[in-house]
Amino acid sequence: MHELILWSGFFGAWLLVAGPLYQAALELGEENISRQDMAGVQPASPAGRRPSGWWWLIPPVGYWKQRRYAQEERKAMMAALPHDVMANWVSFMNKATAWFYVASGAYLIALKETYELIEGHEWPTWVFWVLVVVMAGIATGNTAVRMSRAHELVEHE
Repeated sequence: MHELILWSGFFGAWLLVAGPLYQAALELGEENISRQDMAGVQPASPAGRRPSGWWWLIPPVGYWKQRRYAQEERKAMMAALPHDVMANWVSFMNKATAWFYVASGAYLIALKETYELIEGHEWPTWVFWVLVVVMAGIATGNTAVRMSRAHELVEHE
């Protein structure tokens, strides 16, 4: 029974990684936003001058100045977007952030369950790292393959 629980936890956790990745790809692919919507947009008022790289000699000040500049640049860009494009962009970013949280949490659980499997079988630590890389590759590869196949089916019709 212990063996079944170890393997169930391992595979279940990695399914929890693959599922949100795939669902995120599906939902974000349905969002009504394109590069063309963003390509020609020029802010009406520039965000100001980029802070000098010399500020990074004092890292907290350099970080603060760069962050403030980036926020001003983002505000200027958002103000230049048409309202519907901005609404679509905000929706896209909110969904992407939410799915990032879900997939990250699942990934952390998968790391724990993978470690439990390794520990339960008393395998060497390197097996943990191999399994993490392989399973993460399978989870992301599954999404890529499924999205590619779906795109091919739609394009051929």
